[in-house]
This record gives sequence, structure tokens and C-alpha cells, in this order.
Amino acid sequence: MGLEQTSVATRQAPLRQRYSELPAEAMITKRVRTTTPNLRDPFHSTVCPQNVAHPQTPYGIEWSLGVDEAVGGLHDSPNPGDMLCAALAACLEGTVLMIANLLRIELEELNVEVTGQVDVRGALAIDPSVPVGFQTIATNVRIRAVAGTPSRLVDQLCAASERLCIDLQSLRHGVNVEVAFDADPAAPLHPDPSEQVGKVSAPLSA
Repeated sequence: MGLEQTSVATRQAPLRQRYSELPAEAMITKRVRTTTPNLRDPFHSTVCPQNVAHPQTPYGIEWSLGVDEAVGGLHDSPNPGDMLCAALAACLEGTVLMIANLLRIELEELNVEVTGQVDVRGALAIDPSVPVGFQTIATNVRIRAVAGTPSRLVDQLCAASERLCIDLQSLRHGVNVEVAFDADPAAPLHPDPSEQVGKVSAPLSA
């Protein structure tokens, strides 16, 4: 694949200068919202990525997701675990491509494969000793530069890509995730006065 005329260095130069002078402007925001049309369907959902930087020009796309059969889903669409692996693969490939451009390395081949393993007993609350989440994530990156590329440059490309991939480093080192529920339970259609009287603080049964 040929090197594009608009280089990464050209686009990043003013950004690097601006962020050095105004560090607060280096903080960017990513946001995705669910837009699931049928809340009676427990096996499918829809998410819409938000163009936070340019809200006047939305991306205009939605991602339809399913649920893995291992936890009772239909397995008829990519599921959130697939999307997590996809996000890592896309981020790492993009990082490799940008750094290759910066180093003026021309690539003949680039493939990123991400494989994650999950013990679903944790998510199904079967065994409290099993943590909820991915147990392992393995990433294999196949890079082939054009003939004559110095091996030191390829080594530099690999090291820099691993060090500077945002999603990879977020998964490796963790990130503080806050969850806020704005729950508004619907009132019963015909409240039972006896139920209201019976609402007395009491310890939950085990």
C-alpha cells in the first residue's frame, strides 16, 4: 500500500504544538448511546456512536448487537464482547498505520487478530470465585514491510504501536468506570394500601 500524500506528521504538527501550549485541549470525549427500538426483546440492542467533536455532522450509523448463546442469547449478531475485541483490533491497526506513516515505512501486509476468552460462570452468577469479564485477551499482529525496509525501523514500529495504542493501554492498565443509574420505577396501576402499610424496613432474607 502506498504512502498517502497527506502525511500524519503534517496533520499532527499543529496539534502537538497546540496541546503543548494548551494541555486542557488534549482531553477529548468519546460517547455512544443505546437506541434500542424494542425494549421487550432481551436478545438484541442498538448503539449509536456520537460525533462529540462535530455534533452538527452526526456519523449517521448504528450498530446492531446480539447476545452470545453462552449466556442464553440467540448468537445471531455480533455481541458486545465481539465489539470490545473489534475496538482493540481497530485501534491497534490504526496506531500501526499512523506510526508507519510517521516513520515512512511502506507496508505490504497488516493484519490484527484479537481473541478474548470469557468464563461465563461469573456473568451467570454460578460461581462467585469466577470474576465477571474477560479472563484473557490475546492480540496477534502480522506486519510485513516492503523489501529493503531496515529491521530496526520495523522493530521501532512494533514497540511504538504497542506503547501508544489507546485501547490496548486502557485494557492493560484499567480505567476508572463510573456507573450512574437514573431509575424511575413505574407506579402500580392500582396501588394496594396494604402493600404501602407493609413497607417497613426489614433485613433482606438470605
